[in-house]
Amino acid sequence: MEPVPDLTASLRHLESFSAAEPAAVPGPRRWWGGSLDVEGLAMGSVQAAAAALESLTGSPGRYSMSAKLTAASFDSLGYLRISGRKAQGFVPMSGFRPTGDGWIRLHANYPHHAERLMKALRAATPDDLDRVLLSMSALEAEEAVTSAEGVAAAVRSRAEWKATAMHPAASFGPWIRFSRPSASGESPRPSSWIPSKQATRPLAGLRVLDLTRVIAGPTATRLLGALGADVLRIDPPHLPELTDAFVDSGFDKRSAVADLKDPAVLERVRGLLATADVVVTGYRQGGLDGSGFSPEGMLAAKPDLVAVTLSAWGTTGPWSGRRGFDSLVQAACGIAEQSGSDDGGWRPGALPVQALDHATGYGIVAAVLALLSERLRTGLGGAAHLSLARTAEELFRLPPPGSEIPARSLAVPDLHVAESPYGPLHFAGPPLTVDGVPLQYRRTPVQYGTSALAWQ
Repeated sequence: MEPVPDLTASLRHLESFSAAEPAAVPGPRRWWGGSLDVEGLAMGSVQAAAAALESLTGSPGRYSMSAKLTAASFDSLGYLRISGRKAQGFVPMSGFRPTGDGWIRLHANYPHHAERLMKALRAATPDDLDRVLLSMSALEAEEAVTSAEGVAAAVRSRAEWKATAMHPAASFGPWIRFSRPSASGESPRPSSWIPSKQATRPLAGLRVLDLTRVIAGPTATRLLGALGADVLRIDPPHLPELTDAFVDSGFDKRSAVADLKDPAVLERVRGLLATADVVVTGYRQGGLDGSGFSPEGMLAAKPDLVAVTLSAWGTTGPWSGRRGFDSLVQAACGIAEQSGSDDGGWRPGALPVQALDHATGYGIVAAVLALLSERLRTGLGGAAHLSLARTAEELFRLPPPGSEIPARSLAVPDLHVAESPYGPLHFAGPPLTVDGVPLQYRRTPVQYGTSALAWQ
């Protein structure tokens, strides 16, 4: 499988996409404020998904977005209430910590990452952790943690990030990188799936295998499910997803656990792959290759498959195999330094929402829909890759917002209420409208890991 130079119009549009300000957006243009145009990134990514959906369905003007819906969807975890309680974001051990010469961002939300962090720094308590970090440089601490398969990133300035060996790889190429399987010489086969005529469920009958975790990938498959796709999410049994994160992204999909190291279970999952239309994977580069889920391997076995992969740092460069999260990419690439505050002494800051995750998620949706359009035309699928680090570069490419466009607070979104296995949920809806009416989730999250390894 090689990059195809003569991509059709829909793929060329997305490959040349830059998160520029959408032309016509109802409502305020700025609401979060700050020195970076996070609003432009958010609206641009959702608009890319809407445009790809209109191209797939041949219905220009039907699907659109608004500032209010986009802002709510990018802060979906913040608005989520589970049986009346606020969903948990970062645990106390995660966050910015001072080092001997600067700052580092730690991520310890998952128990196994917290354990690796403490072991790598030889700390028994959080107080020990602080003392150890103050005895090290930020780069030394970053190296110690990542070498132990933990997750951390030194806070770098933009100039320092550009001076790393990783920056050229992270910034190279288009936001969404497409490739297509080589033509076999046979006549194209008709696509086994065609869009539904139902405006709110155009993806009905589409089978999506979801091998993603955390925010970006699950955000993408949540929207695909809301549009009617049969989404089956599969997680490893030994590393369960965090409950609140799962609930937030679990609408309109099913959830199963499968140990891919078990040959019998792996064979069952490969059977699902053989009958899937779309596979979305979100593990670090090469993490699933041994199980047969590399894009090249999947497309060789099933040329009409749409395979979209996501990573934190991209597929090339010295960090391509490194674990990462939105918060760590913000720290490494200069966002945290640019968002810093001088209140009571300077400290790094963060974007108001996990914007790299969410924008990348809607980019995944755009990529899936564009490749489905190609499959309808040619009978062949294709692959696409996105990374959080590359999305960060899109944010920096946007002109900084000027003071002539002041930030305006948005009204609290219209939250939805529904019963679920986790109790009553209050939640924000998807970012799209259909013929001017907000799209709705149809089903609340199922109990984690209770779905069968089968299509509906």
